Amino acid sequence: MTKKHQRFLPWIMNQFALPSDIVSDLPRITILGQLHVYIENHKGLVVYSDTELTLKTHTGLIRITGSGFVLKMMLPQELLLEGTVNDVTYITN
Repeated sequence: MTKKHQRFLPWIMNQFALPSDIVSDLPRITILGQLHVYIENHKGLVVYSDTELTLKTHTGLIRITGSGFVLKMMLPQELLLEGTVNDVTYITN
C-alpha cells in the first residue's frame, strides 16, 4: 500500500463508517469454541492436512494446528474448517 493510501484510508473509514478489515484487505477469523474456524478474505491454501491448515493472506500467513481437520466449505475468499483446534498463528511477511 502506498503512503498516500495509508493516510487516506483512515479518513475514508471514519467518514463512511466502513470496517477496517474490508477497506484494508485484512482477514477475518471467527473461532467457535475449539470446533469451527471460519476465515474470510484469504488468498488461498498453502498447506492442508488433518492436523494443519496454512492460508495465504494479503499481509502474511495464517497457520492453524490441531487434529481431525475437515474442510466443510471453501470459496474463493472464505473457508470453514471443522476439527479440534489447538493453535492459531499469524505469520507476517
